[in-house]
Amino acid sequence: MLVPDRKAVRELLTRYASLRIAQAERHTPAAARELDDVSYTLCVMIGTSDISDAIAKADVLLLTEERSAAADTDGENGLKLVG
Repeated sequence: MLVPDRKAVRELLTRYASLRIAQAERHTPAAARELDDVSYTLCVMIGTSDISDAIAKADVLLLTEERSAAADTDGENGLKLVG
């Protein structure tokens, strides 16, 4: 199974949230189209057809990344000495 690029997922989630806020403050057709595009892209990237599912799965993906990064802070960062 392919794992989406976490940086791209984070950027899409950020853009999605910004557009949702913009739409709540003042609905515009251009922002609505962009929100649809971002929602579709996020769903495709995560492998779902529902934006709520995509957001939930994206959150899990990013939490998994944070836990992996924390585990690598043991001083070695996963690198082994040759020898």
